Amino acid sequence: MSKTLVKAAILMMVLVVLIIGGWELYLRSKGVGISYDDGPPLWSDKRARVYAPTDKATVFIGSSRIKYDLDLDTWQAITGKEAVQLAIEGSTPVPVLEDLANDKDFKGHLVVDVTEGLFYSDFPPFREEPDADMKYYKTRTPAQRAGFVLNHALESRFVFLDKDNYSLNSELSKLSFYNRPGVMVMPTFPMEFGRVSFGRQDIMTPKFLSDTSLSGKVKGIWLYYKHMSEQMPPPKEDPAPGVLRTVKESVDKIRARGGDVIFVRTPSSGPYLMGEKAGFPRAKYWDQLLETTHSAGIHFEDNPATAHFVCPEWSHLSPIDAVPYTKELIKSLPPSFGGTGK
Repeated sequence: MSKTLVKAAILMMVLVVLIIGGWELYLRSKGVGISYDDGPPLWSDKRARVYAPTDKATVFIGSSRIKYDLDLDTWQAITGKEAVQLAIEGSTPVPVLEDLANDKDFKGHLVVDVTEGLFYSDFPPFREEPDADMKYYKTRTPAQRAGFVLNHALESRFVFLDKDNYSLNSELSKLSFYNRPGVMVMPTFPMEFGRVSFGRQDIMTPKFLSDTSLSGKVKGIWLYYKHMSEQMPPPKEDPAPGVLRTVKESVDKIRARGGDVIFVRTPSSGPYLMGEKAGFPRAKYWDQLLETTHSAGIHFEDNPATAHFVCPEWSHLSPIDAVPYTKELIKSLPPSFGGTGK
């Protein structure tokens, strides 16, 4: 190789380093912190940890609320146990519950978070991400596992590797388009709404909590989804009885192997909570769930210490409130789950 080509290659490398370094410093100067890609590889890493002894770990499944509301550091500090976080945003936890129930090696203690609109739905899109995560876990190759370890080492150090917010596709998704015949543009959540830890906890940023326009945007998204659901034709039959049968069968399988299951209803507030109460009366859904599965349940409204929480965007707790909520959850859980209750 000629000296000219060598110099050109070195110059190119220097330029790349300067550009990437400058982009990283710019993001840091804006207060952007580390966030992990919460895709199938990270979910699979946690799924592999469900086999830990029950005195070492408790498994959590659900939708997005338990990802925001369970403060992992607080849980670890008080219980001394790992919280294996398998909840998935915008999804029903029933497929994951079935998967664990059919896994003969899983004999652990499982906390199931219930968001009624997702939990009692058979709407196919609510299963897409759980199905994709479980498929990846069962088929991942040694190369993919090694790649995950390498990605973790890099993601833990560089902000610009945030795939959900700074990749080319994510930048393109931020361009403004409008709904038109044959094209439905889904709203996007502001980045500040949820940064993801390596343990898969979602955390609102200080900017989100202080900027009412950001929380207002998320409230608008909830209202948009409510409007869209009202435009859809009602299901031909109520999916709830089928969901309850599936859940009971799954819970029975887990208990038959020596495991156990408890259900929790995490906080919501404002118009969101009002809509949930109207659409999913407690006696018909929550109480029926506990009766059908012969399970204990922890409902946030039953505890004065958690009933008062106001969610910044009606549906998830702020990081500040997640700490006392986690402490109260630990008090309510039996010792076998890592709690101090009975």
